[in-house]
Amino acid sequence: MSADVPDRVVIAHLFPDALNLYGDRGNIDTLVRRAGWRGIAPEVRDVGADDAELLSGADVIFIGGGADQHQRAVADQLIALADPLRHAIGEGAALLAVCAGYQNLGHAFRSPLVGEIPGPGLLDVETEMPAGAERFVGGIAIEVAEGSPIATADASGRRRIVGFENHSGRTTIGPTMRPLGRVLIGRGNDGASGFEGAIALPGEGGLRGLRIGTYLHGPLLPRNPHLADFVLASGLGRGVPVGLSPLPDEPEWEAHERFADDWTAIRPGVYRRSRIGRLRDRAGALIGF
Repeated sequence: MSADVPDRVVIAHLFPDALNLYGDRGNIDTLVRRAGWRGIAPEVRDVGADDAELLSGADVIFIGGGADQHQRAVADQLIALADPLRHAIGEGAALLAVCAGYQNLGHAFRSPLVGEIPGPGLLDVETEMPAGAERFVGGIAIEVAEGSPIATADASGRRRIVGFENHSGRTTIGPTMRPLGRVLIGRGNDGASGFEGAIALPGEGGLRGLRIGTYLHGPLLPRNPHLADFVLASGLGRGVPVGLSPLPDEPEWEAHERFADDWTAIRPGVYRRSRIGRLRDRAGALIGF
């Protein structure tokens, strides 16, 4: 471990019981293991509505996905935590928000089912879920921009990120953020723009910390070690990513490649017309956004 890398990382997990859809807790496990393998002692704090003090000193903040009733339930609690969250990110904590967490941390989420849910605006996005909107379900692969620090977090310079999407939201990005990546497979933020997720690099938008919002479940980080390391390095460096020692990531990259290859082989439209695809869509409509 490099001398400039802290020997401890504090990971704040927002609403872990309510927002933990499609294995999102696996993102926490990945950060814990990748830190521990490098001799960095991890501390995970489960943060609820009355736990603002647990955000003090956090290096990484994670919030996952959840069903509509859970998203509605935590909305007011997120507003109450807005100032402590903004303070933590302003001091350099890295934020990763997945699916419902992505939607909830924006300016607003609107749906015929739940009305308008105001958000704390920690992510410069807004989301609509139009009545009868097509549900986006299936494997997704995106490509980050050339020269992205996410790619350079891995010695190979890989630019692809893979995951699983299941949502009916249509998310638009404001001027202080940019898309996380360009869609190669799948639908992404709105099914039309060709982009997925939102990112503000450390220092952008007036906040010292990294901020990422995405629809990619799966969980996301086990199959994308370069992204996991970029989040971890950004949080440990309080906005200036530290240099992490390399890990033998062959199993992770094999899972990454096999996932992308499997979904590339399923041509657009074939999945949604299949019996399995229809059943998964119905299940997704019942349990997630």
